[in-house]
Amino acid sequence: MEPLQPPNTIHLMAAQGWLELGDHEEAFEELELIDAPLRGHPDVLEVRWGIYAKVENWNACLEIGRAMVRLDPRRFSGWVNRSFALHELKRTNEAAEQLHAGLFRFRKESLIWYNLACYSCVLGDKTRARKLLDKAIGLGGDEIKMQALSDPDLLGVWGEGE
Repeated sequence: MEPLQPPNTIHLMAAQGWLELGDHEEAFEELELIDAPLRGHPDVLEVRWGIYAKVENWNACLEIGRAMVRLDPRRFSGWVNRSFALHELKRTNEAAEQLHAGLFRFRKESLIWYNLACYSCVLGDKTRARKLLDKAIGLGGDEIKMQALSDPDLLGVWGEGE
């Protein structure tokens, strides 16, 4: 897909800024200033996903994640976003299956391994979760490890004394 051009890129960057500041309403308004035919661009959808995640509209996030995977299957964030929305909708098994399907494309993305570890733990497979988390930490380092220590989805991987 063609990259966005100004002034659409300016609106997209402004929307990203508003979202980082925690103002999803301003971010949404900024996205609405992008030319209508380009509002389905994967870069725009990525920010829109963040807006709907902020308000926990997981059904909208799921549809946006599906569109992202369909439009640009080489972008790992679409795969992660789609599965995260499924997980939040309490469809964790489906989230794991769909994210696992993308694993072969994105073997070096720590977030894929990390989310698969979360889903495995939630589904009760703590041994697999530990292996997946080890792989995620190996790829992502201390940042992933610190995130894992406070992630409620991974509480089951930490045994006594760990």
